[in-house]
Amino acid sequence: MKKIVLTVVAAMTMTFGYAKTQNTTAVKNVDNYGITFDMRRLAVTLDLTDYQMEAVQVISDNLNEDLTSAATARRFDRHALINKAIRKDVQNMRNVLNDKQYETYMKLLGATLQNRIIRR
Repeated sequence: MKKIVLTVVAAMTMTFGYAKTQNTTAVKNVDNYGITFDMRRLAVTLDLTDYQMEAVQVISDNLNEDLTSAATARRFDRHALINKAIRKDVQNMRNVLNDKQYETYMKLLGATLQNRIIRR
């Protein structure tokens, strides 16, 4: 009887330890996919108007939410969801920014993606 109880306790301990490790890894993984911009610096760099600044803030928040949800997706779906979120962001920014601002934004976004997401 003593052996059975000790075996059950050992099995439960290993199960809880494994579950805790998996959860911690998932949280770190989600943090790696978030992209946040300093809106003040971005506004100065792109020379945004007030309307553009509000629109860019909303679009950036949507991108961050989409990337966070993509990070929690299954491994095979993750790449497609990230590409879809980035395409949506680029299309929305194209509607808000002029040509010069858009070109600068694309350079910043490309560097950010290269440093934050693609290396992961």
